[in-house]
This record gives sequence, C-alpha cells and structure tokens, in this order.
Amino acid sequence: MNREYNDLIGEILERAGEKDNFNNKGKGKPLSKDYLQMDTFQHFQKIAKDAGYLPQWVKLQKEISQLVQSCKTISEVEEINKKIKKYNKICPNQLQKAPISLEHIEKYKKIW
Repeated sequence: MNREYNDLIGEILERAGEKDNFNNKGKGKPLSKDYLQMDTFQHFQKIAKDAGYLPQWVKLQKEISQLVQSCKTISEVEEINKKIKKYNKICPNQLQKAPISLEHIEKYKKIW
C-alpha cells in the first residue's frame, strides 16, 4: 500500500462506486457570519436565550423579588433569607445579596 493513511470509509465507498458521487446531498445551509465570530459558549448562550431557558439562579432571583415585595412578617423574612442563602450559593459572586430584615424592608424592595 502506498497510501500515507488508512482510509477505511473511502475504500468502502470506492468499492460501492459511491465515492465522490454525492450530488450535493448532505449540504446544509451556509453558516452565518455571526457563527464564525462567536465561540462555543456564546453560541450556547444565544441558543438557550432564544429557547427561553433561564438559569436556576435567575428563576430564584425572580421568586425572591416577588416574596420581598409582599413581605410583612418575621416568618416571611426568615423564609426569604433561606432562599437568599441558596441564591448566593448558585449565582455569580458579583450578584450575591445580603440577608434582609423586616426593619429595612422598604430599602430591600428597591434592591430586589
């Protein structure tokens, strides 16, 4: 054999008479210019956003925000603080929030 590599699939197609006989089958849509400018993670983010996906910490942030807006008792504050602790564990560091207190609830309504 005088080939530099073993082309098993090429040999199978050649024996079947199908090598280089694809008549443009299998060609898809051309890639967009945006595709070539973004990396894999950016593509994932775009596809996820287009599909309506929200990370768990964003869902939890929205839930906490609703609870803070309607908070009136100490037991509600304690429940919110448990959720804030969970939120702080899963969100990016720069978005972490401090626990709330009933005395300053109006301030926290603006923050959340």
